[in-house]
Amino acid sequence: MSKSYYITAAIPYVNGEPHVGHALEFIQVDAAARYHRQKLGLDQVRAITGTDENSLKNVRAAEDAGRDIGEFVAENSQKFRDLYKTLNLSFEDFIRTREDRHILGAQKLWSAFKPEDIYQKTYNGLYCVGCEAFYTEKDCADGKCPTHKKDLEKIEEENYFFKLSNYQTKLEELIESGELKIHPETRKNEILSFIKSGLEDFSISRSQERAKNWGVTVPGDESQVMYVWVDALSNYINVLGYAEDSELYRKFWANGDERVHIIGKDISRFHAIYWPAMLLSANVPVPTEIYVHGFFTVEGQKMSKSLGNVIHPKTLVDDFGVDAVRYFLLREMPYASDGDVSMERIENRYAELANQLGNLVSRVATMSEKYFDGQLDQFDLKWDDHFEYLDSAMRSYDFKKYLDRVFELVGMANEIIDREKPFKLIKEDEVKTKQVLSEVAEIIRQVGNFLLPITPNSAEEILRRYSGTKILVGESLFPRRDQA
Repeated sequence: MSKSYYITAAIPYVNGEPHVGHALEFIQVDAAARYHRQKLGLDQVRAITGTDENSLKNVRAAEDAGRDIGEFVAENSQKFRDLYKTLNLSFEDFIRTREDRHILGAQKLWSAFKPEDIYQKTYNGLYCVGCEAFYTEKDCADGKCPTHKKDLEKIEEENYFFKLSNYQTKLEELIESGELKIHPETRKNEILSFIKSGLEDFSISRSQERAKNWGVTVPGDESQVMYVWVDALSNYINVLGYAEDSELYRKFWANGDERVHIIGKDISRFHAIYWPAMLLSANVPVPTEIYVHGFFTVEGQKMSKSLGNVIHPKTLVDDFGVDAVRYFLLREMPYASDGDVSMERIENRYAELANQLGNLVSRVATMSEKYFDGQLDQFDLKWDDHFEYLDSAMRSYDFKKYLDRVFELVGMANEIIDREKPFKLIKEDEVKTKQVLSEVAEIIRQVGNFLLPITPNSAEEILRRYSGTKILVGESLFPRRDQA
């Protein structure tokens, strides 16, 4: 029986609209899912995301906008859902944390925690609404959030706490043994260092009053709602039907082979420490892999509303087309650090697609039709090393490495054309010309296969033109920008 593969993107807050950072993560998940569907089959792979709606920051954003909170989160949630079409995402589901299936699942998970892992006490400390996280004095000596640079709120109230310290040793073992893989290695080392410095118990509830009566009610205590991260993290199993122990849940999580999260670096502790500890307490399997990506800056500056440099995915897709945007984001983000977005970079990557790949596909098809009526010979090339290399890159979620190798092949094909000059060779040696074009056509066909997870529309078109008994001529895959 085929292995199962389940992959998720983090569910974003809905206090604002989607930006290019959300698009990056969604496309990373989609590329990995498409790749694994090719290997395992459609029914063995599931990819999801959704929206995190039970946050105080969502409530405050609605208040600032003078909107009803329910209508506000529903409207913004739909904007994220619309990215499925905008970015050509092949996800199987989308979950909102206001849905019954999520609320029931979150409450079931809470009720499954070991009694000895939960206790009540009065919390007195500092809180950032932007992060939805507590901070200690040592985390922020100036009293400001280290991420948002805003004053932290002083909080004092009775809450439920989770005894995270009970799981310090087990978490170390999971990560060091590779039972829970964390990519890249630098992020794994950061998490291990944090765990080994000593884990402190954390608050897992808020008063209804402070939460403004918005959130998932704690089972058995109407005065408290779950800390938003406790309820939000459970979306990954709730979307599969954890609440009713569904067949999907059993297939992809309880008995699943690979359970993968792709997340941003700002939420790595929640996913690599809090989430596995909660699952261990509830006797639910932990994730098998977590890939932590960096952030995009915009022309060297942090993306922010105040700077007016937030880039919306639909704007890019409208300007450049969905495949070019997918290609740009996956190739421009380094594996283990941050990336940068600028119009110049996007234009350069588009030109790369047009001049190196699109032009190659058109030239070879045109010559094949002109000289041989599109009928070339089968040409056998050895692909095993490339398959192995690309599989390793994709399985470690190094999309840039994957694309660098694919475009080495594109470069190799262009070099053969430039060196052999089939447009001149045809006058002297028809047999050799056919051999040259057959070799390059085979490279193009395989490049099309390799690009299916990355640029599905153009990859499918390449395969349509190059996989039959006759090479087909078609329109430019990536038209000149002044003609697009």
